[in-house]
Amino acid sequence: MNNTKSGSIYRLKISIRDIRPPVWRRIEIPGDASLGVLHNVLQTAFGWTDSHLHQFEIGDSCFGGADPYGGETWGPPVRDEGQARLNEVVGRRKRFLYEYDFGDSWEHEILIEKVLSAEPGATYPRCTAGRRACPPEDCGGPWGYADLLAAVADPDDSEHADMLEWLDPEFDPEEFDRDAVNAALRHYQTGRG
Repeated sequence: MNNTKSGSIYRLKISIRDIRPPVWRRIEIPGDASLGVLHNVLQTAFGWTDSHLHQFEIGDSCFGGADPYGGETWGPPVRDEGQARLNEVVGRRKRFLYEYDFGDSWEHEILIEKVLSAEPGATYPRCTAGRRACPPEDCGGPWGYADLLAAVADPDDSEHADMLEWLDPEFDPEEFDRDAVNAALRHYQTGRG
């Protein structure tokens, strides 16, 4: 990201769709950040491993990274997320979508809550709030995650032992550590203001 001292900061609330209770993060990021940087920030803030394809859907446009398999697209053409600046592509929209892992289909609804001026001395991007742990990778999307949580919570469930063995023993669905997220985001941070 560039190190300019001016520019707008976008406050985004990102919620994973179809999970109850909700899993969400509130991120503040410079408006001139590329969607590629936003992708990396989302991966970090939620704790995903960036081991699957992804895309942003903004209006009628799709943005993503290069397909590592060199395949042909079967939907609308995918524009280069590295060349798309957040403040340029969202226009007046207040919501857009980020999808991660096309098999599990983790859809993240991104709400632009506010456009702010940078705080003097602050570094961005930063996470200001959030709730609940990110689901484990490859658990079957929102519905597979719900089944996993139900099996783990019920010792009489036929899948209970298998799910406990498969799941990281440190996993706590209620855990969220904003300080850990911000420490991980330091790689992307720049001074503003």
